[in-house]
Amino acid sequence: MTNQYLGTLPALGQRLSSSAPGATGGVRTTLQVEGLALFVTAVALFVHFGYSGMLFAALFLVPDLSLLGYLAGPRLGALVYNTAHAMLGPLLLGVVAMSRLPATLPFALIWAAHVGFDRALGYGLKYAAGFEQTHLGRVGRKLRRT
Repeated sequence: MTNQYLGTLPALGQRLSSSAPGATGGVRTTLQVEGLALFVTAVALFVHFGYSGMLFAALFLVPDLSLLGYLAGPRLGALVYNTAHAMLGPLLLGVVAMSRLPATLPFALIWAAHVGFDRALGYGLKYAAGFEQTHLGRVGRKLRRT
């Protein structure tokens, strides 16, 4: 299928090639710097509000439990991973904290810090083609040719 704005799109259900789209060059760098800024801001707010460092350390890697979704295959794995690593979750939880339930704010900040940290390291949202295919470009070891 061809779209005048997006170019040629894969058919629904079609796997992306090994050269899946992803940010490169200055765009990738900008997205990584934004991730670093998100991480620093979330940590600074966490410290400013006096939340427990032990809580932060205990929960910082919890979103990575979403990697277990890959045990059910790359399509479900990407969906579960992206749900835990998109900023929508921490932002919604932050809104809940600010409007109804202030006790959830440290969890929103930890979650946002994790997402920012991953982005700063170059780990983006995943494509169903495989874990190494992200919106920030390819991650992980390069495939060896045999």
